[in-house]
Amino acid sequence: MEKIDTATPDLTMENEAKLLDLFPQVATEVIGKDGEVSRSVDFDALRELLGDVAEGQRERYQFTWPGKRAAKEEARKPINKTLRPCPEKSVDWDTTENLYIEGDNLEALKLLRETYAGKVKLIYIDPPYNTGHDFVYDDDFAMTNSEYIAESGEYDEEGGRLVANTESNGRFHSDWCSMMYPRLVLARDFLSNDGVIFISIDDNEQENLRKMCDEVFGEDNFVAQLIWERAYSPKNDAKYVSNSHDYVVCYTKQIENFQIGRLPRSAEANARYKNPDNDPRGPWMSDNMTVKTYSPSTDYPIETPSGRIVEPPAGRCWSLSRNAFRERLQDNRIWFGSDGSGVPRIKRFLSEVEGRGMAPTSILFYKEVGHSQEGAKEVIGLFDDKGYFDGPKPTRLLRRIITLANLKEGDIVLDFFSGSASTAHALFAQETEKDTGYHFILVQVPEETDPKREASKDGYSTICEIGEERIRRAGAEIKTEIEEANKQPKIGEEPKKVPDVGFRVLRIDSSNFNDVSAAPDQYEQTSIDLFVDNLKPNRSDLDILFQVLPKFRIPLSAKIEELDIDGKTVFDVNDSQLVACFSSQIDNRTIERIAQMRPLYAVFRDACLADDAIAANLEELFKTFSPDTVRRVI
Repeated sequence: MEKIDTATPDLTMENEAKLLDLFPQVATEVIGKDGEVSRSVDFDALRELLGDVAEGQRERYQFTWPGKRAAKEEARKPINKTLRPCPEKSVDWDTTENLYIEGDNLEALKLLRETYAGKVKLIYIDPPYNTGHDFVYDDDFAMTNSEYIAESGEYDEEGGRLVANTESNGRFHSDWCSMMYPRLVLARDFLSNDGVIFISIDDNEQENLRKMCDEVFGEDNFVAQLIWERAYSPKNDAKYVSNSHDYVVCYTKQIENFQIGRLPRSAEANARYKNPDNDPRGPWMSDNMTVKTYSPSTDYPIETPSGRIVEPPAGRCWSLSRNAFRERLQDNRIWFGSDGSGVPRIKRFLSEVEGRGMAPTSILFYKEVGHSQEGAKEVIGLFDDKGYFDGPKPTRLLRRIITLANLKEGDIVLDFFSGSASTAHALFAQETEKDTGYHFILVQVPEETDPKREASKDGYSTICEIGEERIRRAGAEIKTEIEEANKQPKIGEEPKKVPDVGFRVLRIDSSNFNDVSAAPDQYEQTSIDLFVDNLKPNRSDLDILFQVLPKFRIPLSAKIEELDIDGKTVFDVNDSQLVACFSSQIDNRTIERIAQMRPLYAVFRDACLADDAIAANLEELFKTFSPDTVRRVI
């Protein structure tokens, strides 16, 4: 049976395979570092095939910085890690379809990519703004023991660290770009063909962010750079100008497939529609009938009801052909003013635009979407008047973004700079209002809280713990509100359903298995037992299952039923989509009963098959009872 590779895919190999599928004639063979011959791309042959391309020292337009090549390599590099389930931290573990992941977001994106590539409708991120005071992820920062002791900073168990990117750092912008670039590259893979990403940013890095996004997503897929009015009053102590805004940059995966969500019509907008001529079709508004794109065929004189002859202004023409104009004139859709002598205008009826909503504007006013203090008050309100976060985004801003993303039932939202978990809170509120269910995946590095701050004193040791607690409290609050409202429903209204306010917590950790890929002479005698059973201590069968699920592209929110078959623990995932058994000393009887379940996939631990004869019989038993099942060992 084929053995499962526990590492994430090598994106370089994936990209080479895609090129060879498109251009098989550029295939060649090379000897790798391991001495093995493998297929590769002959780039000289590819250049000949493509013709004249930018190369060498030829001048070209490009955006670069010191470390860009390494950042690209970082995105492609595989890792051998896993997501370990934490049911004790979760809410509604068995039924929820929401995920909260503790760990470095670059690693999380690599671990999630196999399962969720092409399946996410909306990505929203609020990354560090690089103000000189916030932290950035220092990727690939392996430290020796002496360096670990000598240097300061926040470290994870493998020597990686979060570092403050101060303005005195000579690589101030370069480090930020190197941190963001691989995450954006991987994020694009998650978007569905009609998917969209929104990124909050300020003046410090908005220009660099735009250039990176133009490169990663394509400048043709740029939608807008929204301006969010985050402050409602000026700061008189500002050195030059009191900054009252941030930005929200928006790109799509494929702009021709994206349809932006329109806003509900406001009473103020509807009030602009009048009915001065008592048209039976109701209120209307007149619209300009001229356009800049000049065409001689639509440049003609029009006689008004008063007998006045009017023509389009110089350089412009009418937006309607002669025939189209006559049709609308007969249908009383042309307005010449109250005295019948004005320049003709087209009548737009409220009844015909009411259902389409309003086009969003590029300025997000705080009166409509909230300001930064509103976001802080929302957290304070949930945590008994404790301000655990600086500058969390208001849920009204996130709800506006959710509206613009045009989410439908069952769509997935990804936020891999989760912070205070405003995204989850906003989704709960939006689901309640729209009576529509969405799912979220939130990722947050477990950065330690400041020992001097209230959060640490109240027992929250990491940002993750605060974010998870916010989701619990916001979910419980919304659930209670709905249940209370349903006790006395309004006449004619159906009771509201409670949204999925649960979430599964998963923690990034090293692989469940020790690496036994080195040559035998590299192992000490005491390590030979690894070849018998290389499972690490304190790793459970459920841990192994969650390392297996991505290999079959099964969602990490899948329904999991734990069965007892002949005293062995067997996991039934999504009603026999996958059946797995990692118990020791599995015998023929257990294998036969699993085969009789006729799963799509079946997975076993090779170290747990009772003996060689059992391993040989496994194939025969499946051929007899479930020949179509894909069998794998780990």
